[in-house]
Amino acid sequence: MELVKDPKVDEIFKSYPKEIAARLKGLRKLILDSAAETEGLKKLIETVKWGEASYLTKNGSTIRLGWKSSIPDRFSIYFICTTGLVDTFKLVHGDIFEYEGNRAIHFTLADEVPAEPMKACIGMALNYHKIKHLPLLGA
Repeated sequence: MELVKDPKVDEIFKSYPKEIAARLKGLRKLILDSAAETEGLKKLIETVKWGEASYLTKNGSTIRLGWKSSIPDRFSIYFICTTGLVDTFKLVHGDIFEYEGNRAIHFTLADEVPAEPMKACIGMALNYHKIKHLPLLGA
């Protein structure tokens, strides 16, 4: 899999508090790992959208990683709200995540990110346009 990387993403991570940056880089690794494991995914684009690290694929839905200084101990992974991805995550994974409506999963610095369920969610987003017609997005 080819990773097309915008150097501005590194600047964004450097602008965050160290603990937050480390945790977001952990989510980034899950995105990269999931992309590498996704059959047929040839290219992942890492860029900046809305001031946040964003990940795009030809057949996927944008994933963003973010942090807000107004909630300093929380970091998040965002999905496009019109896709139904987060609603599907709720049905499949229940309350193992803290959800915000149909657009985000939030974590605090005290949380351990459950890697395999998170990778499953990421995989659905990376393949969204291939699986959107399937019940529970193929989960």
